[in-house]
Amino acid sequence: MFYGSIPAVITPFKDQKVDYESFTKIIEFLINNGSEGLVPCGTTGESPTLSHDEHKKIIEETIRIADKRVPVIAGTGSNNTLEAIEYTKHAEKAGADAALIVTPYYNKPTQLGLYEHYKTIAESTSLPIIIYNIPGRSVVDMSIETMIELSKIENIIGVKDATNDLFRPLLTKSKMKSDFCYLSGEDGTALAYLAQGGNGCISVTANVAPKLCSEMHKSWRLGDIKKAQEINLKLALLHNVLFLESSPGPVKYAAHLMKLCNQDTRLPLYEISDNTKKEVENCLKNLNLI
Repeated sequence: MFYGSIPAVITPFKDQKVDYESFTKIIEFLINNGSEGLVPCGTTGESPTLSHDEHKKIIEETIRIADKRVPVIAGTGSNNTLEAIEYTKHAEKAGADAALIVTPYYNKPTQLGLYEHYKTIAESTSLPIIIYNIPGRSVVDMSIETMIELSKIENIIGVKDATNDLFRPLLTKSKMKSDFCYLSGEDGTALAYLAQGGNGCISVTANVAPKLCSEMHKSWRLGDIKKAQEINLKLALLHNVLFLESSPGPVKYAAHLMKLCNQDTRLPLYEISDNTKKEVENCLKNLNLI
């Protein structure tokens, strides 16, 4: 079971190449500040603009640097089922603990198409698979019925739910296997998701505030609801400013201010506006992160 604060790790660039020196610094920063897992090559890691070789090396490097201190959930999704299988097999061979697979974007598959996509990938690997449902980016939304059917497949073990629909965990829990893992994909409602039966959050904010994010989850698990709520309130403004423009633009700028890496993104993502930069900077100062 995966749980707690799990950063969706940014991919640092320098001169349009992956900056592996900064990447090592980021991974160490995240682990040393209490993160309970890592997700490389997700949306926040700008996976759509990574080459195949870059994608595979980033997953390998994450596994190497983490060195079994925390689980690595490799982003291996694609809107091409064969490509997703290739990435997933590679992640398994490299030693990942699980694969995070996004619903196929652009193609707009039917619910049956979604089912067959995940079933086919699951049959190609022994890795645990987490469904990544993010209709805001992929255009398709996996129905509750489809997810229930997929949960019957042995190695489909959880969901990263980025629908912001807090009713979904309650609607599915009684119909899914008892150890199905529920991970939020929305920082702003992560604590509320825990209250609805969630286990953790695959987080953007945890890239720059890993200690606060992990402390919030630990407080919840220990039953210290008041402390969890206090931390959640403290993080609320940061959650908001990190999504004033398309992620990961703002969080990369925050990481730049914290001297973790450059702010560079790859086109078609572009440098964030001066107004957003100021908002991010003020927020980090208020939280004593810079």
